[in-house]
Amino acid sequence: MCCCPIERAICHNMVMARTQTLVQLSEEILAQLDARVAREGRSRSQLIREALEGYLSVDREGEIDRRIVEAYTRVPPTAEFDATHEWSVRRSIGQEPWEKG
Repeated sequence: MCCCPIERAICHNMVMARTQTLVQLSEEILAQLDARVAREGRSRSQLIREALEGYLSVDREGEIDRRIVEAYTRVPPTAEFDATHEWSVRRSIGQEPWEKG
């Protein structure tokens, strides 16, 4: 277990195993990336990782949507479910700060 602040920071950063990958970029994309790196004060690697995570999350979200549709197709909601769902949505909307205006 890490005990001092420096060791904790190092251990925290080493939790996720990473593999180095070579990626070829055009000069234009590299210039845009470097401009953003300079603007945000982060590393190329960090920005590229975040961009890939965002890109790949679209697939995960699509899979979740597909499974929800499949579940509703397999077991369609009842009228009782629809009424409960509508009540829940109205209650949630009513709790939003912009709704209290």
